[in-house]
Amino acid sequence: MSAEPGDRPSPNDPSWAAAQVHPGVRAAAAWTWRLLILAAGLYALGKLFLFAQEVFVPVAVAILLSALLVPLVGWLERHRIPRSVGVLTAVVATFAIIAAGLTFVVQQLIVGIPRMSGDIADSISKTRNWLETGPLHMDSENLRNVSNDMIDWLKAHEASIATGALDTATVATKLVTAALLTVFLLIFFLYDGHRIWEFVTRIVPSAHREHVRGAGDAGYRTLQSYVRATVLVAFIDAVFIGIGLAILRVPMVMPLMALIFLGAFIPIVGSVAAGSLAVLVALATHGWFTAVLVVVVLIVVMQVEGHVLQPFLLGRSVKLHPVAVILVIAIGLMVAGIVGGLLAVPLLAFANTAVSFRPQEGLDQDWLLEEPVDVSGGENP
Repeated sequence: MSAEPGDRPSPNDPSWAAAQVHPGVRAAAAWTWRLLILAAGLYALGKLFLFAQEVFVPVAVAILLSALLVPLVGWLERHRIPRSVGVLTAVVATFAIIAAGLTFVVQQLIVGIPRMSGDIADSISKTRNWLETGPLHMDSENLRNVSNDMIDWLKAHEASIATGALDTATVATKLVTAALLTVFLLIFFLYDGHRIWEFVTRIVPSAHREHVRGAGDAGYRTLQSYVRATVLVAFIDAVFIGIGLAILRVPMVMPLMALIFLGAFIPIVGSVAAGSLAVLVALATHGWFTAVLVVVVLIVVMQVEGHVLQPFLLGRSVKLHPVAVILVIAIGLMVAGIVGGLLAVPLLAFANTAVSFRPQEGLDQDWLLEEPVDVSGGENP
């Protein structure tokens, strides 16, 4: 049965113009302006992060550390230790380990770099001789000038290379301030995180408040799994690569292990960068053959990590596609440098779970978000 002429929209009707547009074009336009608004919002958030990074970076680091230490605090509390004591114990032990590790690595750098400069000078001389007498037959005078300049620069700057980054009072002051702020925030996140989260979510309309809180719980649980697995994977990578470097007698094994451990927190990109530095050190001090062996060690360890450790430790709940990881790391590096690259993947893991959260999943409260249990007999403050 055909429609009556009177049922058709009139050109004067506002719906008539919309009806002339193909549905696919309307859908594309709707998606476009929404994506543009989202992109503008992300850009504004990135600029805000850069403007106040002295505050936001400690907050982010404290959240990551809280995700790592929450199980320890919960375990201590289940063993009848007051929550306040458990929180202080976990925080003091963590920062004592970090401080001891950094002190040891810095000492190794101060001792190792001057020693390594002599090996690099020998490698430069050997390379120059090969370029002169080998199949390339390059001009000896130019090569000699370049190599001598490099050797002189190394000898003149070996002390500043080892200690220059630590001599700037401004940098030291910022690091101390950030560390103190991180410790302060970490203590309160571990002890009173549930009240902080409830207070923050009060800005959400009451009709959606419980859903947002549940999504935050789910995202934080994913963040816990990600941080714990990343720390374990980074430790295993550093140990086994360090064993390989020690067997090959590559200098500065401990500093390289520390860099490999830290690099693992930036998936793919960080591991490649830290591994490349180890290869360069081996190349400069022991030549091509040792450098190739270091590459073999790195490939074997990275394959075990990618195909065994990460799938087993992370599981499907934190699994992210490599393309998404690379893109989000690139965006993080462009927006906030190394700090942005470090925080990009944990943020993506959190957002991936929080956005897909459904209330019927019925997730239990997390140790960070649950009401603290007072085992001392008094009331909670």
